[in-house]
Amino acid sequence: MSYSGFNGGSAARRAIDIQPSARPRRNSSGRARQVELKLKVAALEKDFADLHTAISEAAQVHRRLCAPRLVRHGDFEIASEIFAVRHVPGDFVTVDKVDGSVILALGDICGKGLAAGMWITHFVGLVGAHTAVNSEPETIVRGVNRDLCLRQSNVPLVSLFVARLDPSTGLVEYCSAGHPPAFLLRANGELEFLSEGGLLLGVVPAAPYVSGHIELGVGDVLMVYSDGITESLNYAGEEFGYERLEAQLRRARAGAADAMLFSVLGAVQDFAAACPLVDDMSLAIVRRDS
Repeated sequence: MSYSGFNGGSAARRAIDIQPSARPRRNSSGRARQVELKLKVAALEKDFADLHTAISEAAQVHRRLCAPRLVRHGDFEIASEIFAVRHVPGDFVTVDKVDGSVILALGDICGKGLAAGMWITHFVGLVGAHTAVNSEPETIVRGVNRDLCLRQSNVPLVSLFVARLDPSTGLVEYCSAGHPPAFLLRANGELEFLSEGGLLLGVVPAAPYVSGHIELGVGDVLMVYSDGITESLNYAGEEFGYERLEAQLRRARAGAADAMLFSVLGAVQDFAAACPLVDDMSLAIVRRDS
């Protein structure tokens, strides 16, 4: 009995001795794992914050490359705005003064998000370089198209509308490369569609392009836009379309250029309600005051 009791006591002591030594090892391993996970989460949060900062900076670069929201040249007001579907838009609007003329360019790179947005600097640079050499719209468009097609790497297709305005006379020469037709709303209520030009850029190196000619009179309004405006969807799957765009332009025609701009953009947003954007939206309004 005493021998068995002695052995039982030893076994009990051994069990007691073993258990305390095992628990600290398990707790230590768990704490190390928690520390490791916290460090990984902190690193991911820092990477996310750095990425968010980089995207915000890219969006600011895009904003500086594009035209100010409102500029004035003589009797003409030019208002423009761009809404991105994903952080950095693939649309651009530029307004430059060259030899007394005003050059308006509105382009839409096929695609969206960073992939399209990263091409903006290149395309804006091409438009600016060709504008500095020859400010005729069809020549600008032809040169940009040729340069795009000659690149060895794959480049996205681009639609582009370029107009040259003479502020002293109101004469406008324009070229539309695969772009939605611009609206010209006359002071008397007549509506014209401006579609003279040619193919999308980046398709055929020697594609022919032509220019159209108009004159902006007092009270006339020129509206240039990307297809993100007309293709905006509501919950029923309906597109905003050309008819609604025309109707809103007519309703807003009495206002200044920037008021018209936000009236049209507001109508598109009201139509889409909480539906997400399907594409970047860009809009430019050119209005001649009395």
